[in-house]
Amino acid sequence: MNPFNPLPAVVALGGGHGLSASLSALRQLTPRLTAIVTVADDGGSSGRLRDEFPILPPGDLRMALAALCGDDEVGRAWAAVLQSRFPGDGPLGGHSIGNLLIAGLWQQLSDPVAGLDMVAAMLNVEGRVLPMAAVPLVIEAEVIGADPSSPDERTLVVGQEEVALATGDIANVRLVPANPPAVAEALAAVATADYIVLGPGSWYSSVIPHLLVPELARAIETSQARRILTLNLVPTADETPAYTASRHIEVLAEHAPGLRLDAVVADPSFADGDTHLATFVASLGAKLVVAPVRMRDGSARHDPHLLASVYAGIMGL
Repeated sequence: MNPFNPLPAVVALGGGHGLSASLSALRQLTPRLTAIVTVADDGGSSGRLRDEFPILPPGDLRMALAALCGDDEVGRAWAAVLQSRFPGDGPLGGHSIGNLLIAGLWQQLSDPVAGLDMVAAMLNVEGRVLPMAAVPLVIEAEVIGADPSSPDERTLVVGQEEVALATGDIANVRLVPANPPAVAEALAAVATADYIVLGPGSWYSSVIPHLLVPELARAIETSQARRILTLNLVPTADETPAYTASRHIEVLAEHAPGLRLDAVVADPSFADGDTHLATFVASLGAKLVVAPVRMRDGSARHDPHLLASVYAGIMGL
């Protein structure tokens, strides 16, 4: 940690609502925050923009920017504007204002990082939002039993949206292209981080993809930062409907055998009764931290304040 700045530099990796949850927690602890966001979304507004223009899908990047908007009336208003969508079935129907803003700036600047930095400056975002790769990616998965009539047969499923909706058991995922160029600024952030936070989120489409970009995976594995994995609260209804907490750890290790962790955060509702979890966590060199991080209304959402408190304990803040 920088002796001239006692607050840690933290890199958070993920996408969608899971990354928003970790960013909402981490921003309470440090302004030295970088979000590195997956760029494989091919559904909804992002998919339409990606099909029409040669750009990265902006949706997950937009959500990260919204999570880092100022925590005051103006900041919350801007976050709501970024997330709002045009109604109706016309050409703009379903598009979010934030996606169109980002896409428009990319058309002007021809540099995704510069465009995101400009949006962040406009919105007084605290921290930085970066894509994990410099090109849009496609997720492919081998799914066992996707066809109920052939329960043992492997089927190739293409696209993040199709992977999320696939029935059967996902055997593995990969990216196309298989060796995409990482974003230099993202590699630099990982190299100088004090902590790297991975998860929560959709395991196969938001968490694991970061570890499938070779340059980024090497940077994470060789960084001097302490690595924290945040588990989901429940098995997700789409990709991992029957996965235990320990199965999440096992799948992560299968896709990133060189990864070592320092801490794994799990809510008691997901960790309790999982007799293999502590062993699997220890096999990755990590300490299991079981603590309440779930919203008090019982919904399957992380409470930013509880999660911040757990992160603070791990970081010694």
